[in-house]
Amino acid sequence: MNEPRLDELGFAVVDLDRERRQGLPEIVYGPGKTSEEIAAIVTSLLAGCEGPVLVSRVEADVAASVLGSPELVSGRDQGEYDAGARLLVWRPRPAGTVSLTVVSAGTSDGPVAREAAGVARAIGLDVTEHADLGVAGIHRILGRAEEISRADLVIVVAGMEGALASVVGGLVAVPVIAVPTSTGYGAAFEGVTALLAMLSSCAAGVTVVGIDNGLGAALAAHRLATTLDRRASR
Repeated sequence: MNEPRLDELGFAVVDLDRERRQGLPEIVYGPGKTSEEIAAIVTSLLAGCEGPVLVSRVEADVAASVLGSPELVSGRDQGEYDAGARLLVWRPRPAGTVSLTVVSAGTSDGPVAREAAGVARAIGLDVTEHADLGVAGIHRILGRAEEISRADLVIVVAGMEGALASVVGGLVAVPVIAVPTSTGYGAAFEGVTALLAMLSSCAAGVTVVGIDNGLGAALAAHRLATTLDRRASR
C-alpha cells in the first residue's frame, strides 16, 4: 500500500491521497470552520490535487470571506459560489457522459436537492433537475416519468412521508438514490419518518442516504457513474 499523502496544518490534517483512492479530492465540510481555516484547507487541496475542490454548507458571508482571502485571490484557480447549493467550487469538471436526474417532492426540499445537483454537477455528472413533483399531485411525476427514466441515475429528495422515492423506484429501471429531508409537520419527526419509509420501500433496490444529505447522494451517484464509465471503456 502506498504511503498516504497528508498535509498537517495544525488545526486539520488534509487527506491529499483521497483523489487517488476514490477519484475525487477530499470535500470540505464548512460549518464549524472559520473562513481562514477553510481558505487554508482549500489552498492545500488546490496545490496537492488535480480534481475539483468543493466546500459544502457554506453561507454567503463566509463564502465571500473565503473567496476574498489573499492566498486564493492570488491563486491560479478561481473559485465560485453556488448560493442555491451553499457550495464553493474550484476547478469544476465538465459534464461527462453519465446523466443524472434530481427529482424533489416539494419546494421546501429545494435546498437539499440543489446541494445534490450542485455537487453532482461540479464533479462532472450531466445533471437535470425536476422540482415540486410530490405525490400529493401524483399526475406531476407521472407526466415526467418517461423523461426521468432516460437518465442513467436518479436522485429523489423528499420529506413528509417520503413516498416519492417509492413511486420513482417503481417507475424507472435505473439506480435510484433516495434522500429524506427534515421537511414536514409533527409526525414527520424532522425527517425520521421519511427515512424509515424510504428504508422500508417496496420498490426494491432503492438506495437511501441520511437525512438532508444531498452531498452524500451526489457522491453515491459519482461512485455509480465511475462504474458505468469503466464498463463503457472496456
